[in-house]
Amino acid sequence: MNFETIEYLKIGTPKQVKAYELLAKYQLMATLAKYEPLLVGTIPINIDIQTSDLDIICYWQNKEEFKAFVITHFGTCLGFKTWENYELNAVVANFMIEDFEIEIFGQNTPTKEQFAYKHLVIGNEILQALGEDFRQNIITLKKQGFKTEPAFAHLLKLEGNPYEALLTFRIDSLRKKNDREV
Repeated sequence: MNFETIEYLKIGTPKQVKAYELLAKYQLMATLAKYEPLLVGTIPINIDIQTSDLDIICYWQNKEEFKAFVITHFGTCLGFKTWENYELNAVVANFMIEDFEIEIFGQNTPTKEQFAYKHLVIGNEILQALGEDFRQNIITLKKQGFKTEPAFAHLLKLEGNPYEALLTFRIDSLRKKNDREV
């Protein structure tokens, strides 16, 4: 799966198609292009629930410039708010467009090196390896209030911080386990 563009959404689930249409109609990715935006989160890998938002990560080199850009381009959107996550040195903005909540998360880290992108890729690999039952179990846990990474960690029986544990998870261990079970 190529997560570097949003084209795959056009032939996805109804929610993915709707997300693609909204992102294209409002040219969100084009507007953010100079910040190397990537769509991450649950919608791209089809583990979203009704309250899932569209998460767009960005790479800034000047925090104040990025914050001003986001305010200028999205500040009039319904429910717009922005803040800084000092622990992650990030600028975050939330707002609504039509039926979707949008979250823009910007860091001074190239987008493909950010944890959210890495979690997306790893999560997709795990879902591909473990199939539909596993995907449904993730969705069930999310409906019960689990965040995505803790849901994966719970089902995979990963110890420690679930966000870090997923980053070090080896997909080949799943393949070996599945081979033994066959």
